[in-house]
Amino acid sequence: MAEKTKTQLAVVGAGPGGYAAAFRAADLGMEVALIDTERNPGGVCLYRGCIPSKALLHVAKVLTDAKEAAHWGIQFAEPEIDYDRLRASKDEIVAQMTSGLGQLTRARKIKFIQGRASFEDRETLRITAEDGAEQYLAFDHVILATGSRPSTIPNMYIDSERVMSSTGALRLQDIPESLLVVGGGYIGLELGSVYAALQSKVTVVEMAPRLLAGADEDLVEVLARRIEVLMHEILLGTRVRSMKETKAGIAVELEGSDGAVEDRVFDKVLVSIGRRPNSSGLNLQATDVEVNDKGFVVVDAQRRTAEPKIYAIGDLVGDPMLAHKASHEGRVAVEAIAGRKVAFEPNAIPAVVFTDPELAWTGITETEAEAKGIEVEIGKFPWTASGRASTLHRTDGLTKILSEPGTGRVLGVGIVGSGAGELITQGTLAIEMGATVDDVQLTIHPHPTLSETVMETAETIFGQSTHLYKQKSKGKGESKA
Repeated sequence: MAEKTKTQLAVVGAGPGGYAAAFRAADLGMEVALIDTERNPGGVCLYRGCIPSKALLHVAKVLTDAKEAAHWGIQFAEPEIDYDRLRASKDEIVAQMTSGLGQLTRARKIKFIQGRASFEDRETLRITAEDGAEQYLAFDHVILATGSRPSTIPNMYIDSERVMSSTGALRLQDIPESLLVVGGGYIGLELGSVYAALQSKVTVVEMAPRLLAGADEDLVEVLARRIEVLMHEILLGTRVRSMKETKAGIAVELEGSDGAVEDRVFDKVLVSIGRRPNSSGLNLQATDVEVNDKGFVVVDAQRRTAEPKIYAIGDLVGDPMLAHKASHEGRVAVEAIAGRKVAFEPNAIPAVVFTDPELAWTGITETEAEAKGIEVEIGKFPWTASGRASTLHRTDGLTKILSEPGTGRVLGVGIVGSGAGELITQGTLAIEMGATVDDVQLTIHPHPTLSETVMETAETIFGQSTHLYKQKSKGKGESKA
């Protein structure tokens, strides 16, 4: 007879959403069980996503910076890369962080159960360990935080070490001479940048007419100019018709927007066409939980499903699939369970593409404003006019602010440039606080810093920018350095 126990709150999935929820619940005095297939909390983000990819992106930037030091009259010898040490360093970071989360779990007296959970009924979970052993866990409430997995190309799956998902690419088993990246989104561009810096000839194929469809075109243009130099080739408006493994590599048929078909062979292929929610395998049929046609679990503002005892958060409930969104949703769900008046209603969720330069946005984008017919005033500040960007030899940047006509309330901020991911929080805070562009321009920023570009962008809306000649318009702003 399988063991059966009971807990006040069960959290299924120990990624950034799940462990944040479990920790918050324990801090509120709840009895918590946290369930995951890994030995410690961390989820995809720590084990196979955010953290290892950013470690490798840092290495890529170090290599790029060394090359570009020639601008300053500094010459470095051709770098020798110890790939075993590189992989070990990445893995050490992951091990350190996940081990730390394990310690925090134990310190909070959270019961951590290693296994895969599914619903036995609407009040009980069946948890299956790797060795097949089963146990049952009854709960008062449960939070589903099972995340997502890489999408695959329909009818083109190849069981080959030469065809990688983002998970396989992060293992860095070897550096192929040629690499095809299928998908010009943030995952493809980030990992493509890593392999390009490590001397692979990287070709990016994207079906859409431009990269990063979710970001504003003027910001993407800045990144695209640098990516085109770093990568071997960028093929827009192109799709993969077929793939097959040969002795020479992966043979691929590429079809351009004009219908022309080209046969190419690559040593390896990275498929990065998005992610899909892990809603299957949970036996949700045993509950009243609703799932939409895209596989996302339907929830309300408190992250409660149609089954009152069951909540869901993170990638499982829809876009944007971002770790920081999941963490905040997890805390909202727990506080709702605790009886507090809360709702997940952010005015802005920042997104960052950790390429070089980084690209980040928060709040409404210009593309979204145009699609929804929302009138906005737009200020732009090119980094060619930034003293700090000049000292870094990184003037390939742009900061833009979208504001509400009449009130001047900040509605959106977009930044492309070195360190954009660190700067975007300034925009998110402004939006959440209901700040106006007046508030932003009157906030004294330290000089010389890249953060000044946010202040000077606000100034451009009033035609007062110190380092630009003139800028004031409704709709699209034009700036002259």
